[in-house]
Amino acid sequence: MKTRYIFLLVISAAAAAAIMPGHASSQDRAASRPTSRAAVPTGGMLGILRHGNWECALPGDAGSEAFVPQPEEAFRIGTASSYDSPAGTGIYLLRGTEVLFTRGPKKDERFKVLGENTLQKLNRDGSVSKLICTRVGGGT
Repeated sequence: MKTRYIFLLVISAAAAAAIMPGHASSQDRAASRPTSRAAVPTGGMLGILRHGNWECALPGDAGSEAFVPQPEEAFRIGTASSYDSPAGTGIYLLRGTEVLFTRGPKKDERFKVLGENTLQKLNRDGSVSKLICTRVGGGT
């Protein structure tokens, strides 16, 4: 008998929630949706970068250095799509010819794959920047 009353109470609460306007909802799905898809890689096969140390540099000029190292941009690619940088560790996603750092200090940074050992950083608007990162050594 007690079970029947609990069952009726649950059914009544579900029916009331179904007919009440907006406020009875347990979550606002529209608010939880991403606002922009600009930082999501456009498509292609999932992949991984070659493991090892990646150093980054900006172009120099003919009158001095050919390139200017940017040690704060360097990172090491490890297993399970992970990376280590001077600022900490994180995760990346390689899809097609685009790398997106999804967690950690490089979160939301994007790179275009130029070759299996070369990446070019993309600006927030998707245009290419001058920063080039090159794999310089040993994978695990």
